[in-house]
Amino acid sequence: MTDRVDVSVVVPAYNEGRTIGENLQALAEQTFRGDWEVIVADNGSTDDTREIVRRFMQRFPRLRLIEADGRQGAAHARNRGVEVARGDCILFVDADDVPGVGWVAALREALDEYDLVASRWECERLNPPGEGDRRIRGCAQAEGLQQYRYPPYLPHSGGCGLGVRRKIHEEVGGFDESMRLLEDTDYCWRIQLTGHSFGFADKGVVHIRFPDDPRGALRQARTWGEFNVLLYKKYRPQGMPKLNVKEGLRAWMRLIRRLPRLRHADVRPALLWQLNWRYGRLKGCIKHRVLAL
Repeated sequence: MTDRVDVSVVVPAYNEGRTIGENLQALAEQTFRGDWEVIVADNGSTDDTREIVRRFMQRFPRLRLIEADGRQGAAHARNRGVEVARGDCILFVDADDVPGVGWVAALREALDEYDLVASRWECERLNPPGEGDRRIRGCAQAEGLQQYRYPPYLPHSGGCGLGVRRKIHEEVGGFDESMRLLEDTDYCWRIQLTGHSFGFADKGVVHIRFPDDPRGALRQARTWGEFNVLLYKKYRPQGMPKLNVKEGLRAWMRLIRRLPRLRHADVRPALLWQLNWRYGRLKGCIKHRVLAL
């Protein structure tokens, strides 16, 4: 292998023994003709994640396994992966998701046009109908970049399926490792605010796996709510519109009036998700001392 390659795919992983094999098999089957590599950045797994990766290394010479356990979180694992990457173009895909056919080639092509690119999400293949986040929130990135609406701000993307020029990643300092969640939204915004272009790689598909644990999904909703408040505090000085406090209170009242409907199974998952998200925002307001209901 040469010292440099064109593309490095970084896969952050933490206890993904159940899913990472499917991810690596899909990467091994990519047809990209350029020089490229795959780096699994293990974030301190205690299951058989590393063992599975090592088995793949025996028949997938482009694959490397590194330790990224200095700090818990996907942000640290991604940053550590980039530190050792040899590519000028960096692609990120999560270990529990599956890159589609031609994904590497599609994102590499898109990076000739944009500085930062996001993949198309497909949310049916890995998720049974009527279960998990697919039932509650749909597939947020199936048709284009995600739009931030509360309050309206810059477009963003999930961290899975992002592609970026290495020099731009380094310019913004990588992912913010202090953020356990929404570090991907923050990353997209910081890159755009430094004047770089952000595009959607329509042909670059990633099959997304939603949490299959209902309690885990609600815990995620609470954390999302809390970290959305942190984003609000961070980006208000950078042009994010001010939230209407009265509208936030009205949203709480509408939610409270709907609580008796929790006894109906068809609306219970979405209602519980909204309740936990709002609770997370309230917790974030107290924690970060900002009014952002």
